Parts: sequence; C-alpha cells; structure tokens
Amino acid sequence: MYKKLMTALAGLTLSGAVLAAAPQVELKTTMGDIVLELDHDKAPKSVDNFLAYVKSGYYKNTIFHRVIDGFMIQGGGYDEKLKGKPTNKPIPLEANNGLHNVKYSLAMARMGDPNSATSQWFINVEDNAGLDAPGPDGSGGYAVFGKVIKGQETVDKIKAVLVDDKGMFQNLPVVPVTVKSATILKTPIQPKQ
Repeated sequence: MYKKLMTALAGLTLSGAVLAAAPQVELKTTMGDIVLELDHDKAPKSVDNFLAYVKSGYYKNTIFHRVIDGFMIQGGGYDEKLKGKPTNKPIPLEANNGLHNVKYSLAMARMGDPNSATSQWFINVEDNAGLDAPGPDGSGGYAVFGKVIKGQETVDKIKAVLVDDKGMFQNLPVVPVTVKSATILKTPIQPKQ
C-alpha cells in the first residue's frame, strides 16, 4: 500500500511540473508597473526570444518610443537618447498561433519582412484585428505572445501621454516613459478576473 501511495504521489508531482505556470515578466516603468503573462505553448519562439532579452537586462532603461492612443504602445529598442541597441538575430513569425491582437495583448514588433522581429514589442491598447494573421496586406500579421495581467492602468496612462515627432521617430512621448527594469517573477501572480 505504501509503495502504491508513493508511486501515485510521484506521478502527481511530475504532472504538476508539466502544468507549471506560464512565465510572467514585470516591467517597472516611470509611470507604474506592468505584469505580462507569456504564452509559451502558442508562441514558443517569441517567448524564448523575449525572455532571453529580459534575462540579459537588455530592456533596462529602454523607452516607449512609439505611443498611439487608440492603437498601441511600443518599446524594446531605444534608450532615452534615442540610440538603438544591438539586437539578436530575428525570429520567425508566429502570428498564426490562435492568439489575437486584442486590448492589453503583447505582440512582437517587426519590419516589413514578416520574419524580422528582434527585441521590440508592443501592447495593444484597443482590439486590433487588422494586425492578426494573415493580415490585410498579406504580410502575415503580428505575433501575439502574451498579455497584460496586472497594470492595465499603467498601460492606460502611457497611451495618454503627449507625443510629438522627432527626426525618424513619430508619436514619441515628449517626456520619456522609461522601462527601469524587466524581471521574470519567481512567484507568479494570479491574473485579475
């Protein structure tokens, strides 16, 4: 009986390991904190890519360099002096994964080439079905790989900042909104229902 009980407990422990919580990342910004929950099952390459940048400290002191109320807020590539940071190799597009560009979802930013996403990401501040795969321009859409589970009020504050154009930057916050740190939460939080 003891042996059967121990075998059953070991099986439960292993199944619990398989059902580990989705990775969560906290962005501490100059306007408040945002907690992101990442969907590794549906967007493994995008999540692994994002987590590699987080673990390296890459996002520390980067800014939200493109803010469009009614659309999205974008960050992950520039410092306060608008200097671009070196990136890792681009990743393949994972837009056709069943996740949608809905309000508070997190997606990879990219250039015209669908497989050009590197360090930059954006948070949708409205439902943006036009960014979903396959995309109206045939480009393949934009890969959603997570969502905001805490700090929606911070996202709402950021989307409402005063913006202007400066050089090649359009919709740049006049007062920089900076990511002070990005860290993986060791103890995941429960999303608000």
